[in-house]
Amino acid sequence: MIEYRNLRVALLGGGSVGAQVARLLLENSEELANRVGASLELVGILVRDLDAERTVDLPRELFTTDAETLILGADVVIELMGGIEPARAHILMAINSGADVVTANKALLATHGPELFAAADQVGAQLKYEAAVAGAIPIVRPLGESLGGDQVNRILGIVNGTTNFILDRMDTEGDTLEEALALATDLGYAEADPTADIGGYDAAQKAAILASLAFHTTVPLASVYREGITAITPAQIESARKAGYVVKLLAICERLVDAETGQEGVSARVYPAMVHRSHPLASVHGANNAVFVEAESAGSLMFYGAGAGGVETASAVLGDLVSLARRHIAGGPGVPASQHADLPVLDIGRIVTRYAVTLEVTDEPGVLATLASVFSDHGVSLALVEQSMTPAQPGTASRSAVSATATLVIGTHEATEAALAATVTDLAANRFVTNVASVLRVEGA
Repeated sequence: MIEYRNLRVALLGGGSVGAQVARLLLENSEELANRVGASLELVGILVRDLDAERTVDLPRELFTTDAETLILGADVVIELMGGIEPARAHILMAINSGADVVTANKALLATHGPELFAAADQVGAQLKYEAAVAGAIPIVRPLGESLGGDQVNRILGIVNGTTNFILDRMDTEGDTLEEALALATDLGYAEADPTADIGGYDAAQKAAILASLAFHTTVPLASVYREGITAITPAQIESARKAGYVVKLLAICERLVDAETGQEGVSARVYPAMVHRSHPLASVHGANNAVFVEAESAGSLMFYGAGAGGVETASAVLGDLVSLARRHIAGGPGVPASQHADLPVLDIGRIVTRYAVTLEVTDEPGVLATLASVFSDHGVSLALVEQSMTPAQPGTASRSAVSATATLVIGTHEATEAALAATVTDLAANRFVTNVASVLRVEGA
């Protein structure tokens, strides 16, 4: 048997992902040693409660509540605790002690990434985070390494499995959002408090990480525009289906030029949008994730797979560990993330997109011409107008005394978000409009 040098690995967190990482490290120790050229010895697992029930049967002697002793005795620290503190303090302790770090903590990286990367750079440590975005899907290394010589122009990602499951159920099964969310909770896709998922917060954290990496620019979480899916209705899903589209919660990271100032910048945003069914992202079903990348030379690339799950995410963590351990053995400092571009993050109003607007209007002469002029006033041109009649319901009140209303579905050509939003504001105030029933962006076309 080949004799290898030994690397001591500390694991912070024994939850669903941490337990699987520990299991795989123990079960595959010989194979991993052959791949790395060093033995990876799991020296301990930091937990809050030594007596808590575990999802995986692991040696009890590995568990500890002594974070400092465990961290300071390790060559590599894997942080899978989640949250900001004490995870941030533990990672900084590991880096300053000379250890390399693997983390899956998207919230921490999105809020304190620059601080952690600067600390690692100062001492020459490695900090890897493939599992922080899109679970098992390899996207961080491809963006940072495989496309390191290319220019990434745009990323469209379905990066939250819970919301994709919900929207997919609404599209394929006709569920309401509440019904789909209840099923997602029963299946373990959604937490007891699903706010981070359905509110778009989880996806926004991942968008901040992807944009910072792809555009070599620090993109603060506070600069990521965010809308969740809580306002999406079955009527919107049905209207999109009839038009040949599906609704997805997208994380969009884009390099663009402000049309007014000529300034180059980047945009990072999260919102539900209509995606044409011919687009690859439209076929992402269930709780899966997918990231669609548009690069200057490589063209269009798509990365697809499981976006969550203990063993699936553990695969990404171990991939980072193997890569990091190989470099640790070879010697030399870690390679810092490049932030040289330092592009400004442009306001959401500067992006260019398309809208699909559903209006309920009074049924009387001159409505179409009047509403068309509202779009024209803001420099927004129309691509599609569809009309259907809706008989008035007995006993209902409206702004007009006419006996029926019409429903207009209006699709626009591309325009700035500022112009489109201003158009919708004016439409809502127009005397012919009784209700702005739906506003959805159209992406991926």
